[in-house]
Amino acid sequence: MLRYTLMRLGIFVGCLAVVWGGVYAGLLPSAVGDSNGVWIILLALVLSAPISFVVLRGERDRASVQIVERMERAKVNLELNRSQED
Repeated sequence: MLRYTLMRLGIFVGCLAVVWGGVYAGLLPSAVGDSNGVWIILLALVLSAPISFVVLRGERDRASVQIVERMERAKVNLELNRSQED
């Protein structure tokens, strides 16, 4: 799960660098007034979301399997605790 999160963060940082470079090079429009930083972050989020969805499909599946296994172990432990006498 941590690996997926770090990979997703890496894609966002990469998109942030590309958008920042594009805005300051004049290739992308800059925001109105003092909201340029917010504009760059929002545009990077919008770009990184579909990229992460496609590129990290396998890693997301592995992370979900780990979560399901952890939940199954927790359910078994809970059921064992319920069946014990006080």
